[in-house]
Amino acid sequence: MKNPTLYLIPVTLGDTPIEKVIPSYNSAVVFGLKYFIVENIRSARRFMKKCNPDIDIEGLTFYELNKHTDPTQIAGYLQPMKSGESMGVISEAGCPAVADPGADVVAIAQQQGYKVVPLVGPSSILMAVMASGFNGQSFAFHGYLPIDAGERAKKLKQLEARAYNEEQTQLFIETPYRNLKLAEDILQHCKPQTRLCIAMNISCEDESIVTKTVKAWKGKLPDVHKKPTVFLIYRS
Repeated sequence: MKNPTLYLIPVTLGDTPIEKVIPSYNSAVVFGLKYFIVENIRSARRFMKKCNPDIDIEGLTFYELNKHTDPTQIAGYLQPMKSGESMGVISEAGCPAVADPGADVVAIAQQQGYKVVPLVGPSSILMAVMASGFNGQSFAFHGYLPIDAGERAKKLKQLEARAYNEEQTQLFIETPYRNLKLAEDILQHCKPQTRLCIAMNISCEDESIVTKTVKAWKGKLPDVHKKPTVFLIYRS
């Protein structure tokens, strides 16, 4: 029996041409697999057709893994691997298992002793750190901040304190239609001298990654509405 592998397959972060951010090796891996665990079947199919227009989509099997998935079903998604079949994990954008439900199935694969191979591709988190000018030796990604105004203000001040006390870059994101509110909250609750990097539409044509102090951003926030954005704060 073959030794099955769980491949973690990155996708583009927007309508970026595949050849700009995805190695050709990845397309060859995709073409050789028949079973996929995906966050969204439609977008996964679209991505795979971009990788290889000749791929037989109808001959593939998809298991959907997202916030609506029953956690008790996830282990069953790896059933093909018990028969020696390798599988691929594809998320909606960027790298699987990073800020993504794919981590759940990767944890099970590790527990069961299967080989897990992460493929090269765009990670908005790492690319934002690279371009921010902030500390790349120590950084923390916090996902989404609290929606409640009071809790969010408290969290922002906690993260800012870590940026100063630990010299650690702090990263977080928001649902795209609430980006502007988050940006405004940062300007309201963080120190004027704290540095804020707003990194939006990373790797896309209209990419913008700009670092300024909180004071310098006031009255000059970019149009982040409905644009995938990573926010980073760091000490002055």
